[in-house]
Amino acid sequence: MADVTIVEVGARDGLQNEPEIVSTADKLGLITRMIDAGVRRLEVASFVNPKRVPQMADAEAVIAGLPDRRDVSYIGLCLNKRGVLRAIESREGNKRGVDEAGCVLVASNTFGERNQGQTIDQGIAENREMLRLARENGLVAQVTISAAFGCPFEGYVPPETVVRCAEAMAEAGAEEIALADTIGVGVPAQVTDLFGRVRAAVGDGVRLRAHFHNTRGTGIANAWAAYAAGVNVLDSSLGGLGGCPFAPKATGNISTEDLLFMLDGSGVSTGVDLAAAIATNHWFETVMGKALPSMVAKAGPPTGAYPAANYCV
Repeated sequence: MADVTIVEVGARDGLQNEPEIVSTADKLGLITRMIDAGVRRLEVASFVNPKRVPQMADAEAVIAGLPDRRDVSYIGLCLNKRGVLRAIESREGNKRGVDEAGCVLVASNTFGERNQGQTIDQGIAENREMLRLARENGLVAQVTISAAFGCPFEGYVPPETVVRCAEAMAEAGAEEIALADTIGVGVPAQVTDLFGRVRAAVGDGVRLRAHFHNTRGTGIANAWAAYAAGVNVLDSSLGGLGGCPFAPKATGNISTEDLLFMLDGSGVSTGVDLAAAIATNHWFETVMGKALPSMVAKAGPPTGAYPAANYCV
């Protein structure tokens, strides 16, 4: 059993803000290569209006081409009930489809209205129905609380607001709750405090996940703080790609390669091969036509054998 489960979000969050459309075949190539590297949970598409997020217009085509691996869990992002219905439809008949409905609740009224047309309270009500629909139709029902560490429009987000959102989602039956630093403003002390508050509020029956962006260079430190706080599911994106079309100045997710390097060197098992992830980065650079932000893919692992430190918490 891996000490940390990495959720690879490169095919969705990593690409949604990219102006050049990536082909369905290349998205599937990215997904397949990361599965081959050892990743077992992947966010593969977003069920959103293609006019608002053109990069996700081929969601159903990507899902139809996914490897039929029963040891892999595929996540489809859902912003509303229509998104959950599309996730359900992806499984109809003999189709593989997605395994998880990744619902989203925004912890900010202004950002929620711009991103999903919902206030916090409207988002809570909508997500209750979304989680119910997902569960009733055999999908893993999980939710991400976005802008949990700060809002691009309102700034400070009170931790009490995030806790209230988490309590509501736990009561609604969410199997997993992720806290997302959508704009990359969080720092480790804040991560420790907020995950501690949420854990105390929802109890041990709900799995917690962390999603960090590296906008201000604190993403990897925040991932370690989350792990130290008992979170053993971490999101990351191949190459450090990512960003939100509706969050000004929000840059990429923490890089899968950088996260692997940190965890491997700290004696934390993930089941994902760093060398294979770096090779995937170099291949995907040719697809994107540019270097990707990942630091480790540029520098490579250190030369020679370095024993893993016994610093696990």
